[in-house]
Amino acid sequence: MTTTLRSYVRDTWIEGQGDLVPLVNPATEEPLARTGTAGIDFGAALEHARAAGSALREMTFAQRGEVLRAWSKALHSHRDELLGISTANGGNTRGDAKFDVDGAIATLSHYADLGAQLGSLRALRDGDAVQLGRTARYAGIHLWVPRDGVAVHINAFNFPAWGTAEKAAATFLAGMPMISKPATSTALLAFHIAELGVATGAFPRGSFSFVAGSPGDLLDRLGPQDVVAFTGSSQTAAKLREQLGRRGVRLNVEADSLNAAVLGPDVQPGSSTWDLFLADVVRDMTQKAGQKCTAVRRIFVGPQLGAVQEALVERLSAVKVGDPARPEIGMGPVSTADQLRDVRAGIAKLAREARTLVGGDKAVAQKGYFVAPTLLFANDPAAASSVHRDEVFGPVATLCAVPGDSAAAAARLAANLVQRGGGGLVCSVYSDDREFLRDIVLAIAPYHGRIYIGSEKVAGQTLGPGTVLPQLVHGGPGHAGGGEELGGLRGLQLYSQRVAIQGDRALLDVIAPALEQHATSAQR
Repeated sequence: MTTTLRSYVRDTWIEGQGDLVPLVNPATEEPLARTGTAGIDFGAALEHARAAGSALREMTFAQRGEVLRAWSKALHSHRDELLGISTANGGNTRGDAKFDVDGAIATLSHYADLGAQLGSLRALRDGDAVQLGRTARYAGIHLWVPRDGVAVHINAFNFPAWGTAEKAAATFLAGMPMISKPATSTALLAFHIAELGVATGAFPRGSFSFVAGSPGDLLDRLGPQDVVAFTGSSQTAAKLREQLGRRGVRLNVEADSLNAAVLGPDVQPGSSTWDLFLADVVRDMTQKAGQKCTAVRRIFVGPQLGAVQEALVERLSAVKVGDPARPEIGMGPVSTADQLRDVRAGIAKLAREARTLVGGDKAVAQKGYFVAPTLLFANDPAAASSVHRDEVFGPVATLCAVPGDSAAAAARLAANLVQRGGGGLVCSVYSDDREFLRDIVLAIAPYHGRIYIGSEKVAGQTLGPGTVLPQLVHGGPGHAGGGEELGGLRGLQLYSQRVAIQGDRALLDVIAPALEQHATSAQR
C-alpha cells in the first residue's frame, strides 16, 4: 500500500482531495506514495503564517537557532530511515543519500551555531556606525531587520533534504515564517523531514508550513513584504519573475549552470593535483546521477588532453549503473521518466557538435530511469554552441580542447570559453602555477558565484567543487539565475530589510546594539 503525503498548514496536517499524483521508485518504477493539495485554502494558510511573524521577530537569534538545532538533532536521530527513503524515492546510492541528508543536518546545525553566537540580539548591524555631524554624537547605522511577510520556498527534485534545510535555516534565523514546497516527484523525503521538524515541538505556531504538491493560488496572493526562494529551471524562473514582479515580491533564483573544470597546463599526470582533478570530475559527473546544480558540465584541458581523455573514459566506463539499493552500484537512475527523456534528448543535441567518447543516449535497462555516464569531446569548443548554452541535467559532460603556446595564452582562451557559459554557480581550476591561477581566476570571477581552486596543498582536504558549504555563498549570475543564498550570515539578507537609522549614537546603541557591545554587556 502506498503512502498518502499530507501538507502542514495552519498547524494541522491535511490530506489533499481529488486526483492524487503518484511518486515512484525511479529504479523499479514501483509506486511509493501519492500526494495532492486540492481542497487546501491557501489564502487562509498564508494569513496564518503571516500572523506568526511578530512572534518570530520577538525571538532572539539564539532562540531561533535552537529551533534549528532541535530539527537538526531530530534528523540525525532518524538518519538511517531518511537514507532509505532517499534511495527509494530519489534513486540515490547510499553515498549519494548521505550527501543530501547529511548536508541538511550539517546546514541546520551550522545556522544554529550562528544563532548561539549572536545571542540575545534580534536584528543585525551591517558595518560600523558612521559619523554624520560635527561630533561623533550624531551618527548613522545600517540595520538588517526581518521582513514582515512570509518566505515561500520552491525546491528542486534533486535535493529534497538539503534544499529544504538550506532555505529553512537562513529563513528561521532571519526571523521570517516559511512555507516549504518541495518538488512533487521526490517529495517523500521532504515530507518525512517536515514531519520530524514538526514533531520536535520547536516551531512557533504558524512559523512553518509544508505543501506536498501544487501551491495552487498561493503565489498569486503574495505581496511586497514576502519572499520567494526558487531552485529550478530558467524557464520556470522567467515565468516567476513576470508573475511576482508586478506585485513587488522579492525573488531569489538558482537556475541552470554550465559549470566548468579547467586543468592548468602545468599539471603533470600522476601528480596530486592531477589525481584531485580526475577524482573531482568523475565524482561530480556521476554523484546523484549528475543531477546536481553544481555538477561539472564542461572540462577544459590543454596539452594533457590525450592523457585526460584516456583516464576519464577508463574511470567512467568502470562505474556500475543499476539499482542503488545494491551496495556494488556506483550510480543510480535519474529521478523521473521526464528527466530520462530530457537527458537523452540533451545528449543527442550535444552529439551533433561533439563526439561521444563513452556512454550515450541509448537505453541502459528495460525498466527504471537509467542512463550511462556520458563523456563527449569537442575538438573546437570555440565553434560550439550547445556545449556552452544547454545544460544536460544528468551524468553528462563535454571534454574541450584548449590550445595555447604559453600559460598566459591558455588562461586567456580557457577564460573566454568558460565565460561563454553565461554565468555559473561554480568553476573549478586545477593548477599549482600562481600566475596562471591569478590570470584565470580574476577573468572568470565576474561570471560565477564561487570559484574552487584545486592544488597540491589542498589535495586530501577538500570536499570538491560540487559541495555547497553553508559558510560560502551559493548562487551565480546570468544563466545561473542571479541569486545568492547561504554564505553564513549573508544568507539572512534575502529575508531581511536593510534600513538606515540616524540619530544620537547612544540611542542607536540602545535600539540596535552592535554585536561587540552586546558581547561586552553580556560578560558584565
